[in-house]
Amino acid sequence: MQLDLNGRHALVCGASQGIGRAAAQELALLGANVTVLARNAEALAAVVDALPRMHAAQTHGFIAADMADTAVLQKKVESTAYAAPFHILVNNTGGPPGGPAQTAQADAFVDAFRHHLLANHALLQSVLPGMREAGFGRVINVISTSVKEPIRNLGVSNTIRGAVASWAKTLATELGPHGITVNNVLPGYTRTQRLEQIVRDRVATSGKSERDIEQAMLASVPAARFAEAAEIAAAIAFLASPAAAYINGVNLPVDGGRMQSL
Repeated sequence: MQLDLNGRHALVCGASQGIGRAAAQELALLGANVTVLARNAEALAAVVDALPRMHAAQTHGFIAADMADTAVLQKKVESTAYAAPFHILVNNTGGPPGGPAQTAQADAFVDAFRHHLLANHALLQSVLPGMREAGFGRVINVISTSVKEPIRNLGVSNTIRGAVASWAKTLATELGPHGITVNNVLPGYTRTQRLEQIVRDRVATSGKSERDIEQAMLASVPAARFAEAAEIAAAIAFLASPAAAYINGVNLPVDGGRMQSL
């Protein structure tokens, strides 16, 4: 199986922690040059220092940028891409705050749309020239199982994640002829700060203990445990590899079998 990413350049967003950081690790292990992106420059520098280097020519770097400021975000990424074109884009951004859709303010939807779909689109436009020139591109969006089955009390997230999934499916059709695939990874319950936030929110609204909330969540997972970030990252790395060249436009759940839909 061809998994080698030597000579490829990956941009991994939200990489200061959690799934983004784990994805950067996996891509580096496959030989890719990795640039990590998030807001905190100090945290990103630490991530870069810890990334593996599998060969002498492999280099890593970071871009400190805010997803909310799409103009600055695009300018910074284009500047890096001009010197070293990107071949892999991992769109990964923390989810919106919880709460029901019916009580959400309009600004909450607008803010989430900007942080997710508009930021993803700005990044895509920044890296697309390099992918086209190379005849090789991988766009991988880390979204949510909610695009198949909406998650209770995540009204804004369910709505925006669905928009990103449709955007990705549209792009898969447009970009496929150029050797560029666009896929979505749908993490299940994964041990990250996002999961901790969801548990805290449910504790606050239900009055139940954290342990009871976690046990209730796990009761719906056939694997009977939460995922580790590295397990989601493994799926991302495979979709980024040459071996996944004919996988395009899919939503890939990595959820331990939790979802009941096909």
